[in-house]
Amino acid sequence: MEQATPDPERQLQPAPLEPLGRSDAGLGVTVDEEAERAREEGSGGDTMTHNNFWLKKIEISVSEAEKRTGRNAMNMQETYTAYLIETRSVEHTDGQSVLTDSLWRRYSEFELLRNYLLVYYPHIVVPPLPEKRAEFVWHKLSADNMDPDFVERRRIGLENFLLRIASHPILCRDKIFYLFLTQEGNWKETVNETGFQLKADSRLKALNATFRVKNPDKRFTDLKHYSDELQSVISHLLRVRARVADRLYGVYKVHGNYGRVFSEWSAIEKEMGDGLQSAGHHMDVYASSIDDILEDEEHYADQLKEYLFYAEALRAVCRKHELMQYDLEIAAQDLASKKQQCEELATGTVRTFSLKGMTTKLFGQETPEQREARIKVLEEQINEGEQQLKSKNLEGREFVKNAWADIERFKEQKNRDLKEALISYAVMQISMCKKLSGLHLVWTNSYLCFSAL
Repeated sequence: MEQATPDPERQLQPAPLEPLGRSDAGLGVTVDEEAERAREEGSGGDTMTHNNFWLKKIEISVSEAEKRTGRNAMNMQETYTAYLIETRSVEHTDGQSVLTDSLWRRYSEFELLRNYLLVYYPHIVVPPLPEKRAEFVWHKLSADNMDPDFVERRRIGLENFLLRIASHPILCRDKIFYLFLTQEGNWKETVNETGFQLKADSRLKALNATFRVKNPDKRFTDLKHYSDELQSVISHLLRVRARVADRLYGVYKVHGNYGRVFSEWSAIEKEMGDGLQSAGHHMDVYASSIDDILEDEEHYADQLKEYLFYAEALRAVCRKHELMQYDLEIAAQDLASKKQQCEELATGTVRTFSLKGMTTKLFGQETPEQREARIKVLEEQINEGEQQLKSKNLEGREFVKNAWADIERFKEQKNRDLKEALISYAVMQISMCKKLSGLHLVWTNSYLCFSAL
């Protein structure tokens, strides 16, 4: 009963992990067992134990989007978009290829899949979904979520979401993900039967832990600050890009006004008509070139938006760690309190003010038998508390190890993707600047046309 109270911070925070050399390094048997316990064994058998299983075995694509009308849960008519998911085996048996499987999914079903993954894999930076409604738009783009151009960009984003999961060393083996790709009917019922909603942490509880945890892990605190900064800088970048797109679009399109005027002028001139018409044509070609340029820009903007939403996925891992740390601290405090009560009963001294102490003064001391009975109950509770604290310690250590392994994997992915996206964006801008500097050629051609009048 004289045992020292365990330090929650020391027990939950293991030694810093070394940087990982590859995406699956550091993920041990515990994570594999967790993934297996979360679901029943399903199709795929032992072949699902390899990293990137799905990308090695089948091709996944979201090939088209279709506007549909139906009735929602309130029996009200609604319009929504359905997406066709196609999977095709890349392996051949006796020289014959397996036929392509396909099924339709709504955006809400993609959301359900991701919510499930967030609950069952709290230590993983779960890939984000593309935006449900357009953000950071400039004036030419529609903010309507049923706009064909927006639906097409979201289709590409949903395909990328599935490919991210399929390439993840842990998520790719999930039974629910497999059924999402292969089982069209009753899939929602299958997900709900896992009971993942009951296991989800409430936002209020997580917020409470954020403000009340006493010994947060500095690595996760720094990671949360980094995710906030990442979200901030990408948001600013997207806003700047939207403003530049607006102005650039205007610069190009105003030359279309030149083309229109020259064409109208050519209609009233007999001798100068051909030259004016030719000059107007050069202006029209230049003005229309901006449409393709800005369409390409949207592709790179969507890549940046993915990491804008990844910032929230990072914070979700940090919040889970804070919640586990807070639970550990509460368990340690409760254990320390019970040990103190047991010691006070055994020695007959009260160190701090308590209701029990006041009751003793008012109604007298307990009999030895009553005291021994209470000591026995407290000792049982202390035993149970020590086991719970040990279990939480192990759970916390395992979470930190596995979470940090996946965070390192994510960092490698982020650095690679953003480097490639920014380089490609810069190359595109260089090409666009060459076209913009080529404006003198447009006017040169117009000069030649005017000279021939």
